[in-house]
Formats: sequence, structure tokens, C-alpha cells
Amino acid sequence: MKLANTHISYCTNIHPGQDWHSHFDQLRTHVPAIKEAVSPDAPFGLGLRISAEASEELLKPECLLEFQLWLKRNDIYVFTLNGFPFGDFHEKRVKDMVHFPDWTSKKRKDYTISLFKILAELIPDKGEAGISTSPLSYRFWFDESAEEWRTMRHEATQQIVEVANFLYQKEISTGKYMHLDIEPEPDGVLENVDEFIAWYQEELLPAARAYFEMVAGLDAEQSKHIINRYITLCYDVCHFALAYEQHPEAMKRLEKLGINIGKFQISSALKVQFTDDVADRLHKQKVLEEFDEPIYLHQVIARDKKNELVKYRDLMDALPHIENLDQVEWRSHFHVPIFLEQYGEVSSTQQDILEVLALHKEKERSRHLEIETYTWGVLPPSLQIPIQDSIARELQWLLDELKD
Repeated sequence: MKLANTHISYCTNIHPGQDWHSHFDQLRTHVPAIKEAVSPDAPFGLGLRISAEASEELLKPECLLEFQLWLKRNDIYVFTLNGFPFGDFHEKRVKDMVHFPDWTSKKRKDYTISLFKILAELIPDKGEAGISTSPLSYRFWFDESAEEWRTMRHEATQQIVEVANFLYQKEISTGKYMHLDIEPEPDGVLENVDEFIAWYQEELLPAARAYFEMVAGLDAEQSKHIINRYITLCYDVCHFALAYEQHPEAMKRLEKLGINIGKFQISSALKVQFTDDVADRLHKQKVLEEFDEPIYLHQVIARDKKNELVKYRDLMDALPHIENLDQVEWRSHFHVPIFLEQYGEVSSTQQDILEVLALHKEKERSRHLEIETYTWGVLPPSLQIPIQDSIARELQWLLDELKD
């Protein structure tokens, strides 16, 4: 859907399907009904998630043509892809393996370029589209005090520069503008705005200067222009809420440095506020245990009475500390439906979404907004409603907030 200059949709990583045909079956089952509910008379945008296996199938001309014809018949268009999960994203244990293979691997680069080749076939001439991706790697796979940490960052950054060159050449040859949207998240190598900016300024731009001088004889300003255009930030509101980011300040810093936001992922984290009442804490522990499931990582970032942050790698690691009276708030990496602020005894970071949307309405910061609530299948039963109804309700809530 398009509202003013903003394209709006949801990410299809909520639908299972590791191979293309299985995922396409899910799209044919659900998407037309969702479109009918929220955009019956206008084109409906789609945020597509394609695994590495599915991308190989979709690159086949007959598969791509079938999909293009289906999009046209149903008045649906694709403007963004989720290229973060490489492999299976449902049913099996995902956890930290969502980052595998990471950006040190040629498989990650080749997969991402395959996605861009698909995307280039799906968007119109002079169109714009983006792909979100892993923040280099998973932090705990490396010793930050050892040389392997620096080597990993260097290798990952170099491959991202090569993708920027691919996108630069692609726009020259086709006129289609596509960008790679780096998505910081808890326990990623890049977790927050501070770490993203430091990497971008101190590692990505210098690597690009050396690369583009060598391959094309470009100067520092030219290489910076290429990186600013093609390597952008995926601003996942859930992830930055977990980092307790101050959104106005974060966006001012990005704008001052010329770093673009390629996509806003509109998502909400689980939030719990505590008093010194131990009985109340233990009651909330029982509620939180319903969200402790074995497929995805649900990192917890606690805020204490001094406003300092304490990090736990997963919800199961945090729960034994619930009686720590120094901690006054927990935020957990569990993407909950964006249209609900309160879930009985616990709540969400919906207020962060409202703040980000207000900033976006004040000044357009990206043309792409994508709802990313992928945990429908692992939500506590009390929060589950039919998937099509849930997605349509999220989209309608977002549209209503943007129109206000």
C-alpha cells in the first residue's frame, strides 16, 4: 500500500515455507484476503522473505514469471525483501543461527546478490527497493578481545562494500535503485545506533575508499556517496526499543552524518515494569514463562534504578534474576502484535512505535515501512487470533496511526 510517499506492508517471514513453492502456497492462501481487508481498491505492497533455497528456485525464469503474473493479477507489488534469515525460520530451532552464515561467508554475499537480482526483476523502471540483512554476525561467536574479532569485522565489511559496488553498477545499467539495509539487533555485532554509526564511519567508509580507489579510481568523496546511497540502516523499532534508544536524537545523528534509513521495521518488544513487591515479580515470572519458547532468541535488556542496562542472552537466562529488586524494567526481544499496548500483567514497547511514526510524519525519513511480527506461531494461546485477521489488524492500526 502507499500512503503519500510511503510504501507500507508486512514481512512474509510470518508465513512458513523453506522452499519457494511452499512459501508461494502460503502467499496465495493468505495475501489476497489480507489485501481485500485493508487495500481492496489500491495496489498492495509486500515485504517478501525468501530463504537461500527459495531464492535459487525463484531465479528460474519459469518460477519468476509465474510469480510476476500472480502479483499482477492480484494487484500486489514487492518493494522490500528480508534477507536476514538465510535458512529455515519456522518450526526448527533458530536462535543464534539466524545469523548463519554471517557476512564473513561468501555464501551470505552470494545469497544477498541473488536476492537483489530477483528484486530487480520485480520492481518497475526507476523504482526503489531494499533488502534488510544481518548486522555482520552474532557477537558471542567471537572473542572481542582477540584478533578474530577484528578479522571478522574486516572480512564482513569488505563483502558489504562489494555488494555496494554491485548495486552501484546495477543502477547504472538498469536505472533501478536498490539498497542494503543493515539491521542492528541485540547480541548482533552491531546492536544499536552507537555501534552502527561507529562501524559505518570508522570501518565501512575507509574500506570503501580503498576499494573504490583500487577498482574504479574514485576519490574519497565519490566512494562516500556510493556507500551513503547503497548501504543504509534498517531501523527496527523493536530492536532499538530494546536498546532504550532516544529516537529523536538517533535520527538527528544519522541525518547529520548523511546515513540514510532504508527501511523502518515496525515492531514491538515485550516490556515488563517491576516494583519492589516480590510477590508481584513472581506472578509476572509466571506470565513471562509463557513467552519462553525454544525456536527464537528472546534476549532481555534490564534497566536498573541507576538507568544502567544489564543484558541476558535469552529469556530463560533472565528469569532466575526476576527477584533482583535493583532492576525496574525488562524488555525482551519477542516481537508481539503492534496493535496491543498491554497484555494483562505485561506490556509492549508500542510507545516507541508511536514516537517513531510521529518523527516520520514530521519529516519523511524512509519511503518503506514494514511490519515485522514473525512470532505469531509461538505466541501464548491467549494472544493468538487467526493469522490473516492478526496481520490485517496490524496493518489497519498502522494506517490509522499514520493518518492521524
